[in-house]
Amino acid sequence: MVAVVRFPGTLDHDSAARAVQAAGGTATGAWHQDTELPAGTTAVVIPGGFSYGDHLRPGAIASRSPIMDAIRRHADAGGLVLGICNGFQVLCEAGLLPGVLRTNATTSFVCRQMTLEVIDHDTPFTQGLTDTLSIPIKNHDGAWFGDPTTARIVLGYGHENPLGSVASAAGVANQAGNVLGLMPHPEEAVDPLLGSVDGLGLFRALVRA
Repeated sequence: MVAVVRFPGTLDHDSAARAVQAAGGTATGAWHQDTELPAGTTAVVIPGGFSYGDHLRPGAIASRSPIMDAIRRHADAGGLVLGICNGFQVLCEAGLLPGVLRTNATTSFVCRQMTLEVIDHDTPFTQGLTDTLSIPIKNHDGAWFGDPTTARIVLGYGHENPLGSVASAAGVANQAGNVLGLMPHPEEAVDPLLGSVDGLGLFRALVRA
């Protein structure tokens, strides 16, 4: 069972739950004030949105919510955690992933379909994926800033880097590979009507957990 976490201001929880179901899994909700993940949780998704209205900075307040202690325990035990867009920001603010997410180089909201490069095929999320994925981005503060020599960069924008991320990073994992944050939205790439099903592979990994 995949727990989809909601904070005040989360927007993409329903899309994330549908993506889990499209991948053959079962999704259940988790609330930011919960102190434990739902019984039977095998993987966690922190979806996109604007938790707490992005006050202070995106993801900062959400990273201090009670549910994050349970997510940290889950990750420390080897459980899979996927943070998408605002979820990526939350994981960085919580110290579960390296670096920070800053305002896009354009200083504007960017919404477009992107071709991503799979740089690291050796994480539980990326094993068996093709070398490129077509997945949309939609964010204002999606430029990853960190040390590319020590961070585990899993997904990249290639030569086109619309957000201004260091090392053109689109997705970063912890060293163990069981926690992944990415700015693109794989939950919006699971149905042919949306133009791509390339996001399904990431959600199938959660289901395999």
